[in-house]
Amino acid sequence: MSGDLMESQAKGLLSIINESVGRKILVAVTGFFMVLFVVAHLAGNLTIWGGPDWINAYGHHLHRLPFLLWSLRIIMLVILGAHVFLGVILTLENWKAGHARYAVVRRQRTTFPGRTMIFTGFFLFLFLVYHVLHFSLHLAPGVLVREDGFGRLDIYSMIVDAFASRPVAAVYFAAVFVLFLHTSHGVLSLFQTLGLANDRTLPKLGFFAKFLSAVFLVGFGLIPFLASFAVLN
Repeated sequence: MSGDLMESQAKGLLSIINESVGRKILVAVTGFFMVLFVVAHLAGNLTIWGGPDWINAYGHHLHRLPFLLWSLRIIMLVILGAHVFLGVILTLENWKAGHARYAVVRRQRTTFPGRTMIFTGFFLFLFLVYHVLHFSLHLAPGVLVREDGFGRLDIYSMIVDAFASRPVAAVYFAAVFVLFLHTSHGVLSLFQTLGLANDRTLPKLGFFAKFLSAVFLVGFGLIPFLASFAVLN
């Protein structure tokens, strides 16, 4: 029975993926979990304002749970892969189905973040690869890995040293701005795709999407910006 159930679930998932509406729903659902991840990541990053002890302790506690940490990383990798794959398919379908006579109307109804979702998403994907190599795997050029006075990974110094390089700080700030553009449209689209937006709630949800994106912009962006000017040292 378990084998039949798994086969039935697999067929159900494939039928969803094979339908355009199903693909849109899956993009929205995977996007929702990625937004939750960004919120959690921001919460962890904000410990830097408590000084070296706070963020180093935060990182130390995370690395004491390797099974949980790597399980979450693998799950998020699968979610990210599904989001990117389905997003590309939907974008190609939209381009293929587009007609020149509707171009003016489409541009009037769609914002700049909406028209550039595929490009901002691709940029964020490339940045995420670099970010993992930089701060998770410590494989990027110039990364300084050392311990603090308590024998913990000195995350604070690693961040400050990295963003002391203006080009590196600029790359991170650019990525944060692109994240702002991507989420300002993506969060609202998520609500619309899942049927949670109507004429009454749409303005409020639009404000929420912009507000959340602005929180990401300020919360993530202040760190490389201030570190590059030696305010964090």
